[in-house]
Amino acid sequence: MALPAALSGRLTLPVVCSPMFISSGPELVIAQCQAGVIGSFPALNARPASLLGDWLDRINEETAAHAAAHPDAVVAPFAVNQIVHRTNDRLEHDMAVIVEHRVPIVITSLGARPEINDAVHSYGGIVLHDVISNEFAHKAIEKGADGIIAVAAGAGGHAGTQSPFALVQEIREWFDGPLLLSGAIAHGRSILAAQAAGADFAYIGSAFLSTAEATAAPGYKRMIVDSTAKDIVYSNLFTGVHGNYLRGSIEAAGLDPDNLPVSDPTTMNFGSGGLGEAKAWRDIWGAGQGIGAIKDNLTVAELVAAFRTQYEQARHALGDRTSSVGTLERSA
Repeated sequence: MALPAALSGRLTLPVVCSPMFISSGPELVIAQCQAGVIGSFPALNARPASLLGDWLDRINEETAAHAAAHPDAVVAPFAVNQIVHRTNDRLEHDMAVIVEHRVPIVITSLGARPEINDAVHSYGGIVLHDVISNEFAHKAIEKGADGIIAVAAGAGGHAGTQSPFALVQEIREWFDGPLLLSGAIAHGRSILAAQAAGADFAYIGSAFLSTAEATAAPGYKRMIVDSTAKDIVYSNLFTGVHGNYLRGSIEAAGLDPDNLPVSDPTTMNFGSGGLGEAKAWRDIWGAGQGIGAIKDNLTVAELVAAFRTQYEQARHALGDRTSSVGTLERSA
């Protein structure tokens, strides 16, 4: 199956940047698109709701102006994330704004609903739905999603527990459409590995949290750079959905990361931003296991340039390795 034009063209790398609650705003999305990777933000980040249309106008205007001023530049499209859960009391309003602005890509989470997909398809947009299992992938496609985001073990924020190799393999057995892989991807060689595993794109979030354009708190950015995979804690306490969070932020909230209670999934709430006094993502900071690769606070342009260099180096190294394997096979 051919990839939709919104995904296959106008990219410098096969990367879609994941929407990060609180931390993704117009500055980050514009910088990502101008760097040639698909930028995104959660609709809920635009507060109050009336701000959403202004954000979309700004992103469209500034990316168009950049493309006009730099005709040889690669400017990627953008995406908006919708939490499709019954507790999101802004869903209807935000979808109306998305349709009005003809947002090219919509990322849906925590629920697959045909009417959302139909609304996006009405103007020619595409829908990518994030899942943590093959079962949920089937449901998403059956209900009209165009592509799948496989959220594997190690992904930042809400994440699954399955190996990326197992999850991609199961989905690829029946689905030949757009497939993105999420889970501890923070280096160019990991982008290449996602493709080698069977995905079309890498889905990257945590690596962008420490960039200059992200609206994450300064302490959050420092903690991303200073932390490694051992500093990630998996819990459903903060939103009712299991996710990965920075140990240091949990400790700063006065909680013991090694003895967190288990939340009742029926208390899941995305209308007020989380459960309990310590709020995700204001106080409890999400991050994936790949952050050990992040060594400095860079701009988006610098980070994407580093990814491109690492990606090309990995491609060449892989070619050398496969050549060596061929030599061994011939001599055996």
